[in-house]
Amino acid sequence: MDISHFYVEQGEGRPLILLHGNGENCDYFLHQIKAFSKRYHVYAIDTRGHGRTPRGNAPFTIRQFAEDLTDFMDLHKISKADLLGFSDGANIALIFALKYPDRVNKLILNGGNLTAKGVKPSVQVPIEIGYGIAKLLAGISPRAKSHAEMLGLMVNDPNIPPEVLSSVQAKTLVIAGTKDMIRKKHTELIAHHIPHAEIAFIEGDHFVAVKNPTAFNRVVGQFLND
Repeated sequence: MDISHFYVEQGEGRPLILLHGNGENCDYFLHQIKAFSKRYHVYAIDTRGHGRTPRGNAPFTIRQFAEDLTDFMDLHKISKADLLGFSDGANIALIFALKYPDRVNKLILNGGNLTAKGVKPSVQVPIEIGYGIAKLLAGISPRAKSHAEMLGLMVNDPNIPPEVLSSVQAKTLVIAGTKDMIRKKHTELIAHHIPHAEIAFIEGDHFVAVKNPTAFNRVVGQFLND
């Protein structure tokens, strides 16, 4: 492995791994680390090239991040864990659960998407414009190159066909905000294609775990404890 993840570890019990979204770090889950470490062994990870984890030399893709998660679990001798992913973190968790079903106990997908079309145009169009500009400048600016890589995750990834979701084996909870940047029908599509998945819409926008943590933690806690 060409990187060493920065991570926060708290609590004891069943492993629960938290995966943040694009351009963020594990600090996003401050309210969840505090709440869930009372019952679970929580690991909140900074993804490759995010926060305090180095970029490394491997591809900067959702699928590579899922492989990085495998390496992290192997390193820490975690044979199986609950996964809570937000936004791109949800996409990482979903890719991981599809490839390594025997390593996932329960799966929580918050604000994930299968393709860029799952994002509302008011959000996605500016992202794609910014990505195009950053790509043009990437050859002369390291900062633009890094920005293009980050935006590219939201333009080119994760590209998961809905029909493959039928092979998800983990008990799954799909969460979105009532005013999420992910289309409601897209969130429902994800839940519909995962066998016996539960779905919950929590009052708020895309960032309900931060802005409405009481409601978010209650829904997640009930699912984990069931």
